[in-house]
Amino acid sequence: MDVKKRKATVPWIMMMMFILLFSGNFSGCSQAASQRPNKKKSTHPKAASGFGSSVLFPVTGNVYPLGYYSIWLAIGQPPKVFEFDIDTGSDITWVQCDAPCTGCTKPVDQLYKPDKNILVPCNHPSCGAVHFPESPRCEKPDDQCDFEVDYVDHGSVMGVVVNDFFSLRLMNGSLIRPLLTFGCAYNLQNPGPYPPPSTAGVVGLGNGKASILSQLQSFGLTRNVLGHCLSGKGGGFLFLGDDLVPSGIAWLPVSAESKHYLSSPAELLFGGKPTGIKDLKVVFDSGSSYTYFCSRVYKALLDLVSRGLNRKPLNSVQDKALPVCWKGKKPFKSVHDVRNYFSSLTLSFTNTGNIQLQLQPEAYLIVTEHGNACLGILNGTEAGLEDSNIIGDISLLDKMVIYDNEKQQIGWASANCDRLPKS
Repeated sequence: MDVKKRKATVPWIMMMMFILLFSGNFSGCSQAASQRPNKKKSTHPKAASGFGSSVLFPVTGNVYPLGYYSIWLAIGQPPKVFEFDIDTGSDITWVQCDAPCTGCTKPVDQLYKPDKNILVPCNHPSCGAVHFPESPRCEKPDDQCDFEVDYVDHGSVMGVVVNDFFSLRLMNGSLIRPLLTFGCAYNLQNPGPYPPPSTAGVVGLGNGKASILSQLQSFGLTRNVLGHCLSGKGGGFLFLGDDLVPSGIAWLPVSAESKHYLSSPAELLFGGKPTGIKDLKVVFDSGSSYTYFCSRVYKALLDLVSRGLNRKPLNSVQDKALPVCWKGKKPFKSVHDVRNYFSSLTLSFTNTGNIQLQLQPEAYLIVTEHGNACLGILNGTEAGLEDSNIIGDISLLDKMVIYDNEKQQIGWASANCDRLPKS
């Protein structure tokens, strides 16, 4: 289907396991003792009473060398499965689609094929949610709703907003098929030095009304809560809903005025000692592989790290993986080989009961294919983030991270992310 290709900018800041889950025979998701699996399919978007349950997804990927974590979603009638990069730093979910497509990275037979009758009109509330806080730019109310996402690496995605059925297996055994709003992307631009992820699209898990999570809550299917547990060994899991939220988590309030998971001010500690860097606000963003600090903070931290390596058996080395790297007397096999040479970092959120995010060396270093240790914290100002600070996947590994949009808070705790949890 050909669609009219206009631009309307959306603001932005920066299989096998799936098939088992989809089939309902997934052993890692046991049923509650008092519930029997409901194998009857339902297209009705409202649970019988209250919220339905949670949705659990196996996650694939890693920080290095892939640079992303992903899940699989089934869309359409009949359902077709697509791989999505998980991104808590944006709201809109989009998939490469044959409309036709310019710049798509997938073959035509692996693209989403939209029908004309699923286009969202410009005057529909869903279009307003996609464009919020701005308004859609429409010549006529019944024009198609367009979208564009501009990324800080100068890449962009353009497309049209559509509605279609998503097939989701709840943890109580029910298969639901809600009609959700998302983006059909027909123009992808990637002028940056690095190739884009090999995924078919991005699932936006921010706290805006356009996110898949907010839509599921509006249908009474899940709580507006999500969590992810990304393994340092690769893989992990993600869930929508609150069934798997553990007790005993210390919660950090996030800004109610931001579309992103923006923290209250924090102080940066190095090796447990104050650095003088205070009032540091950070965004928690699973769509970023690495952590970014604004130039002032980055340069101060790099100086502290460098001075901490004096008289250590490490030397600076050039590595194409990242800007700042070190080599040892022999190639390193893992971060565990080099962790004792580096100090821990701590973000202490002083206005909220001194809640702390501890970053051990494993949470800010990688070991490359050449056996070098590289700093997984980058200069955000040089990357186009201006004064923003991003906590990316590398600093969230082996932690259960919970985003509670209903209470506007985020929490985390150390966890084993190598195995899927049981309900």
